[in-house]
Amino acid sequence: MTGAGSARTGPVQRFHRLCVAVTDRLPFGLGRLVAPTFVGYLMVSACTFLFDLLLLSALHSGFGIPLPIAVTLAYAAAFGLSYVLNRTLNFASHAPVGPQLAVYIVVVTVNYLVFILGVTSGLAALGVEYHLARILGGLGEGLYLYIAMRLLVFTR
Repeated sequence: MTGAGSARTGPVQRFHRLCVAVTDRLPFGLGRLVAPTFVGYLMVSACTFLFDLLLLSALHSGFGIPLPIAVTLAYAAAFGLSYVLNRTLNFASHAPVGPQLAVYIVVVTVNYLVFILGVTSGLAALGVEYHLARILGGLGEGLYLYIAMRLLVFTR
């Protein structure tokens, strides 16, 4: 859109257009296989994961909070932010918040136990530096969460 129509375009529409534009430019025909919501999820996740790591560093290295507690607090804050951004920008959900949030909490709890505490703490206990351990846990977490959000949380 150009002219007066583009002035009325809100952040949700601009975000969706950006996701579609990125998807359309993916190489090797991936644009036909990758949903724009996956691109949006990756963008939201990159921002919230950076927020998670910064908060984790501040809590653990800055304030000396034990790693399991620091991971938990940073994770909770990041996933609260992730829920809001994915609900509004990426999936543009208008479903009632209560039931949707309840499903999201279950999905995030499973994710927390398996990938965050399990993988991060397990790798750190094996001697992997805690930032690297958190990043490795984040790889499995990313795929699991997108599938769960698309199929369970933000259903159409």
